[in-house]
Amino acid sequence: MKASYDALIVGAGIVGAAVAYRLAERGLSVAVLEAEAVPAAQATAKSAAGVRVQFSEPVNVRLSWSSIQEYRDFEELFGVSSGYRPIGYLFLVPRELERAYEDALALQRSLGVPVERLELVEARAKVDFDPAGLAFATWGPADGVIDPHLVAHAYLKAARERGAELLTETPLVSAERQQGGWRVRTPRGDYAAGVVVNAAGAWAGEVARRAGFELPVVPVRRMVFMTGAMPEAQGLPLTVDVATGFYLRGEHERLLFGRSNPDEPPGFREGMDWSWLEPTLEAGLGRFPWLERAGLDQRASWWGYYAITPDHNAILGRMPGVEGWYNAAGFSGHGVQHAAATGRAIAEEIADGRAHSIDIEPLRYERFLEGRALREQRIV
Repeated sequence: MKASYDALIVGAGIVGAAVAYRLAERGLSVAVLEAEAVPAAQATAKSAAGVRVQFSEPVNVRLSWSSIQEYRDFEELFGVSSGYRPIGYLFLVPRELERAYEDALALQRSLGVPVERLELVEARAKVDFDPAGLAFATWGPADGVIDPHLVAHAYLKAARERGAELLTETPLVSAERQQGGWRVRTPRGDYAAGVVVNAAGAWAGEVARRAGFELPVVPVRRMVFMTGAMPEAQGLPLTVDVATGFYLRGEHERLLFGRSNPDEPPGFREGMDWSWLEPTLEAGLGRFPWLERAGLDQRASWWGYYAITPDHNAILGRMPGVEGWYNAAGFSGHGVQHAAATGRAIAEEIADGRAHSIDIEPLRYERFLEGRALREQRIV
């Protein structure tokens, strides 16, 4: 174990792992600092695992499509499957949002991603639902799910094969800028590096504070519910009722479902909020009456954190006014979807001086200073 590196990555989730791999691939000496005893044990492991191109902002479409293509070809690249299954995403569009979703479809098609507009009878052939109040559905045939835990470990393995080090149970206690780089203090000792990448997920705001500045990323708890065995769950795509935010998908012979609580306060609140089950089911039953037959498996249900920013979009790239500090945080539930492309873009930002495989300009921190928050309309 060395004490000095070209880059320190804070956080060994799927995003930090992807950044570590891409930097090590370029020949930089890299260490990943992970507070937990094992990597990818927090948001990565607790993700609903969906990946989709159906966003309304070009930068998010591009990040997703680039990442999906890497997950699709993952076994060829890394020798192990990503678990990618193109089960599709189906958005059920209410009449009042018909124009906005038509515009988003046009944008997505202009960027060369696979999307379709389905009439309601076509959509109901995929998932049975009550069509009341709906205009049409949008369908992403390449959208689906991956195994985020497996992908993160594959990136870390590839990074370590290229000389990177993984330091678990090594939280960042403080960090200060010194001439030529950063000194990071941890319970295991001090480490020096030319650059630091904050990929700490829900803890990214706290990590920034420990380095002496503010980053607008806060943790917000989310619930994912799981049913017992249901024959009708087999093969169901990830389906979103846009009007309520309720979503569901098949998970082998079970059904996974959820809905973000808009009144959940930020903070590291722990445990399942079972009081949120009834409002979630109430929203779901209105669109999917057959959910009445579902039996909940409490032991298989889980909770985790979204890393939320003011506009619910990631913060990527160098931190203005903080030399040698880079952000790959605040994905607001989209980290798994964007991780592969983010790893490449951040490595370019550090090694080449600017990300160029994807233009991350709309996701830079400066947008908050300049009053140009990103208006992504496909937040689930």
